[in-house]
Amino acid sequence: MKNDFEKYLYQLNLSRNTINSYLTTIKLYEEMFDLIDKKDLLAFKGYLVENFKPKTVNLRIQAINKCLSYLNKKSLCLKAVKIQQKTFLENVISNADYDFLKESLKKDNENEWYFLVRFLAATGARVSEIVQFKVEHVKIRYFDLYSKGGKIRRIYIPKKLINEALVWIKNINKESGYLFTNKRGDRITTRGIAMKLKGFANKYGIDPKVVYPHSFRHRFAKNFLEKFNDISLLADLMGHDSIETTRIYLRRTTTEQKAIVDNVVTW
Repeated sequence: MKNDFEKYLYQLNLSRNTINSYLTTIKLYEEMFDLIDKKDLLAFKGYLVENFKPKTVNLRIQAINKCLSYLNKKSLCLKAVKIQQKTFLENVISNADYDFLKESLKKDNENEWYFLVRFLAATGARVSEIVQFKVEHVKIRYFDLYSKGGKIRRIYIPKKLINEALVWIKNINKESGYLFTNKRGDRITTRGIAMKLKGFANKYGIDPKVVYPHSFRHRFAKNFLEKFNDISLLADLMGHDSIETTRIYLRRTTTEQKAIVDNVVTW
């Protein structure tokens, strides 16, 4: 059944990571239960709720439901668990820390990392997208991403960053190819970026909790809304399928909330 289900998932044009996640969930279920009935499915859901975060639970439930649909057992599909929305954003790098990190990297001649941080924060791109940026994209000033369903998302590179990056590219004599590479000249990995950023955070005395790739995407979104309050446009720029996903950036960080309360509540 596993091989047939895997072929079915491929026919749905799902990503390799998604397929692997689904298959891992099905394997876990098969290790715990012999039958596929409502009783065992609910027991499995209970196990997930007790051992995983709500978001992970829903991903596992999604995998189970996809398998049930494949087996023509949609009547057994499980309901997703409700995820309590936070009223604040956590672990977002502040503008002050972002500026300090940039200045420190530049001062230490860590130019490639300076620009990597700049591209993350100035484009709002995901780290998986940043590693795909090439010199050619800098020259034409944007990067088109093609997603499932034939959709195209254009990531714009702002003029100020373009001007700086072109000088850097010229200085290192890089005429084409991936913008960010490792010591062997290969495209840098997302894991490599995350680890290196943590190292810089410790080196420069910045809280490591706020120095990770997605933190700069959050910073882009918050700064964009503060300067141009168009959440619909931001959703398009960030590649969100739903504007509801983007609404989180209307919320304050915990640090911002605390500062506002300290200033406002004087009674």
